[in-house]
Amino acid sequence: MNAKTVTSLSNNTVKAVRALHMRKEREESGLFLAEGLKIVIEAIDCGHAPKIIMYGRDAADHPMLQKASQACLKAGGEVIEVNREILEKVSRRDNPQAVVGVFKQVFTPLDAIVPQSAPCWVAMQAVRDPGNLGTVIRTADAAGCGGVILVGDCVDPYSVEGVRATMGSIFAVKIAKATIQEFLAWRETWPGSVVGTLLTATVDHKSADYVKPSLILMGNEQQGLPPELAAACDVNVKIPMRGRADSLNLSVATGIMIYTVAG
Repeated sequence: MNAKTVTSLSNNTVKAVRALHMRKEREESGLFLAEGLKIVIEAIDCGHAPKIIMYGRDAADHPMLQKASQACLKAGGEVIEVNREILEKVSRRDNPQAVVGVFKQVFTPLDAIVPQSAPCWVAMQAVRDPGNLGTVIRTADAAGCGGVILVGDCVDPYSVEGVRATMGSIFAVKIAKATIQEFLAWRETWPGSVVGTLLTATVDHKSADYVKPSLILMGNEQQGLPPELAAACDVNVKIPMRGRADSLNLSVATGIMIYTVAG
């Protein structure tokens, strides 16, 4: 394996990888960090070769690392053996994964989405929590959704925390982004149902008539859907609260809607 060894935190590549914890650096470089050999292999299997692989000595002889390193080098990337201190600093964890990869961000343009390619799609408006967004991406992948569309000012899906929550699904699910105005204009061409969720809705989520391909539109964790987006839905539904809680976590509610609508 054609790898080099780095032991200094002042190494330029190490500093660049550590900087990917900051959104500004991710946006300027177009790169992001994914932790764990399993996720790196899943990325490669989905056609995403890493730009950089960093690994600890304990992982050096793992056969899957050989596969990952070959894919990285074939794509012109860099494979680096590092010490535990560097892995801890790169991941910001005391118990880091033995392998981390750096990948190129991929966003699908709205006009490249083919609605009929999947029975269900998800749009998230102004989602703030990276764990919520990552979990939604993972759930969308599990349910066979076509992709996730980020509407308005959303958390970065390629944040380290968000990528962790996807458990590798970030590489398997189409991610698009749009302003509210862009989304509303694009929504006019949607061939199936656009479905919103509102606490004030009168239609139960299980009884609505969903026309596929369906587009589920979920609002912000605190505020829910703004009026202009709720008005753009063909149907607004509610998930009934039967206990003392007056609402559900956003990712849980989205998961319920995905499996209800997708069938």
